[in-house]
Amino acid sequence: MSKCTGCRECIPVCPTKAISLVTGKAVIAPEKCVDCGLCAKACSFGAPIEREVKK
Repeated sequence: MSKCTGCRECIPVCPTKAISLVTGKAVIAPEKCVDCGLCAKACSFGAPIEREVKK
């Protein structure tokens, strides 16, 4: 279960704009993510960030 509160702290630090809110939770688009870890460092809640899965 994600600890994401939807605070959006991670969104502005993402250099590739890979993070969006989906149903109030941060989701990473894997095709844009460069695995820099800045979003995890920015999160005050220690929330694991789920990657969006393309179907």
